[in-house]
Amino acid sequence: QVQLAESGGGLVQPGGSLRLSCATSVRLFSTYIVNWYRQAPGKERELVAGPTSGGSTYYLDSVKGRFTISRDNAKNTAYLQMNSLKPDDTAVYYCNIRTSVYNFWGQGTQVTVSS
Repeated sequence: QVQLAESGGGLVQPGGSLRLSCATSVRLFSTYIVNWYRQAPGKERELVAGPTSGGSTYYLDSVKGRFTISRDNAKNTAYLQMNSLKPDDTAVYYCNIRTSVYNFWGQGTQVTVSS
């Protein structure tokens, strides 16, 4: 059974940083597309960052210049580096990995930005 274990969330003050990790148990992790989503209370889940079909990286407008996605295929792990955090970034953050056949979600990790 495939497992995605997210970690790195927590409470941080405005302006602070967090790095979320998404460790997976899938084989051939390098073949998976990795996207990061978030869902704030009372709002729909939204795509935060992920690769585009053209080879670039999509970032939600509100996080551009502050968030960065990366991955380490040797460690079967993806990351979301979040800097200059704002209260509006408060949400549950989800890792999603997918191929044309498979689509897996993590359990989510809570990020709370508050003073």
